[in-house]
Amino acid sequence: MIRTEGVTDVTEETFEAEVVRSALPVLVKFTADWCGPCRQLAPVLREIAHEEADRIRVVQLDVDREPGITLRYGVLATPTLMVFRAGEPVKSIVGARPKRRLLKELEDVLAPAGRNRP
Repeated sequence: MIRTEGVTDVTEETFEAEVVRSALPVLVKFTADWCGPCRQLAPVLREIAHEEADRIRVVQLDVDREPGITLRYGVLATPTLMVFRAGEPVKSIVGARPKRRLLKELEDVLAPAGRNRP
């Protein structure tokens, strides 16, 4: 899987701890090594993970290595960005976007600024 600084890789074994039980909203990038738009999105998510660390966690999941989670949440395309709050998916975005547009689309799910990180 493409490694992105500041973005945690999650698996079937770590999904519950990293995503479902997170105190902050979690942006999950469903990705694959062969996905060009996923590579384009990597620097955008690295910046968001760094700049918005007190409001949202950013993780990624390889759809080829973790088909169970991919099927459970109905992911049919990569990249799919799914935001989880309190363990439940609350928003899904398909496709790569520039940082400004993605942040605009995430405004309604970001935690209030200044909230402590878990």
